[in-house]
Amino acid sequence: MTVVAQLGQGIRPLVDFVYPPRCPLCGAGLAGQDGLCGDCWSQLDIPAERDGLLPVAGGAAVPIHAATFYNDASRKLVLAYKHGGRIALARLLARLIAARLPVVATGNAPPLLVPVPLHRWRLWHRGFNQAALLAQELERLGKGEALVDGLVRSKRTPNLGGLGREARERALAGAIGPGRRRAGRIAGRDVVLVDDVCTSGATARACVAALVGAGARSVAVACFARVDDSHGTGKNETPEAL
Repeated sequence: MTVVAQLGQGIRPLVDFVYPPRCPLCGAGLAGQDGLCGDCWSQLDIPAERDGLLPVAGGAAVPIHAATFYNDASRKLVLAYKHGGRIALARLLARLIAARLPVVATGNAPPLLVPVPLHRWRLWHRGFNQAALLAQELERLGKGEALVDGLVRSKRTPNLGGLGREARERALAGAIGPGRRRAGRIAGRDVVLVDDVCTSGATARACVAALVGAGARSVAVACFARVDDSHGTGKNETPEAL
């Protein structure tokens, strides 16, 4: 155990005394700071299959490793994390994502963990990139090497909520590309694109195209929640519409 980890363990009882652990969804008391109560855990809709598929250009598809389907419970967590400033939830969400990701083979180069980028104006307004925090937590969990500026969003795009697929793709055309100083790091590497929620897939497809264009050997998508209409989530209920 590192010195930092030992210090963290030592002050944890004090932190728990000052800030009693609470479920971030319902406020019920918990034994530890990172988790949900039993009732709220049961409300998360965990996919039975490990992977989904995201159709991309040319009739191909890339795997989506989603921790949950997007429903009321996961929606509340995403809103608290992304819009409520509860950035400490990144650790919990990343743990759930990590459970769906393949084990990194010993001796192989770890995949690059590249977050979906925010435009600089949105980053300044929000103060953080929620996908970048997830990528960094996934790195700490041994799921790859975070490259937080692997992609950049050079064009400010409108809110995509309520737009159809073609309108979303038009809005994203030319908006996302590899970071100028990082394109060489992507070439020949396996890449995991990280985001909090995968909605229509338009943003993910634009990111995948940029990564493939930069020479990525393979691309997969990892997210906390995946929108699936068969699980009762309509397009107007997604975070992009809030």
